[in-house]
Amino acid sequence: MLTKYLLLVRRFWTAAIAAEMEYRLNFALETITSIGNFVGSLFGLYLFYRKGYQFPGWSWEAALVVVGVFTFFQGMSAAFLSPNLSKIVDHIQKGTLDFVLLKPISSQFWLSTRSISPWGLPDVLLGLSLIVYGGVKMGVAPINYLLGIVPLTSAFLILYSLWFMLGATSIWFVKIYNVTEVLRGLLEAGRYPLVAYPPIYRFFFTFVVPVSFITTVPAEVFLGRVSWWSMGSSIGLAMLLMFIANRWWRFALRFYTSASS
Repeated sequence: MLTKYLLLVRRFWTAAIAAEMEYRLNFALETITSIGNFVGSLFGLYLFYRKGYQFPGWSWEAALVVVGVFTFFQGMSAAFLSPNLSKIVDHIQKGTLDFVLLKPISSQFWLSTRSISPWGLPDVLLGLSLIVYGGVKMGVAPINYLLGIVPLTSAFLILYSLWFMLGATSIWFVKIYNVTEVLRGLLEAGRYPLVAYPPIYRFFFTFVVPVSFITTVPAEVFLGRVSWWSMGSSIGLAMLLMFIANRWWRFALRFYTSASS
C-alpha cells in the first residue's frame, strides 16, 4: 500500500513540475521576490537589535535561526501546501470534487499531494542557509541539526493540519479565502521568537494557534536547547492534529452535496 502511494506521489510531482517548468521566467521572479522578503525579515529583526537590545535569551545569531525556520516554512508552504490545499475550494465550487471522491485512493491524500510548485525552493534554501549560519555562529553541534528534523517535521504536519481543516470548512462556507489569509497572517508572528510578545500573546500563539511549535520550538532544538517536554508536545500535537484533520474531513464529506445530485 505504501509503495502504491509513493509511486502516485512521484507521478503527481513529475507531471506538476513538467507543467510548471513551461514558465521558467516565474522561477527568476519568485527568486527575486523570495530574496526581497528575506531581506525584509532580516531588516525587521535588525530594527530590534540595532541599539544593543535583544529578546531575553535570544542573541542576534539565535534570533536568525528563528527567521531561518520561518523562511523555510514559507518555502514549504509555497511548494507543497498552497498548490494543493488552496484548490480545495475550487474543487467544491466547480463540482470536480466528485471525480476526486470516485478515485480508488484516499481523497485527502489526493487533495494534499496532487501538485507541487518548485517556486518555493528559493525560500527553502534561504531558510536552511540561515539556520546553518546562525547555528555555526552559535557553535551548535552537528547532532542538533539531526534532532531539529523531528520538531521541524512535526511543525510541518501541524501547519498542514490547520490549513487542511480550514480548507474542509469550504463544504459549508464556500468562500474561505479570507480565513486562510488570516491563518497565514497569524503565522507571520513566527518570524520572531515567542518571547518577543507579551504574555497574553504567548499564550495565544502556543495554545490557540500553535505558532510557537512551528518556528520557536524547532529553533530551540537546533540551538541545542533541547526540552524533551517541548519535543514530546510538538510530536503529540502533530499526531493529534493529523488525526483530527482526517476525522474532520470525513465528517465534512457527510454534508457535501455532489454536483451531479
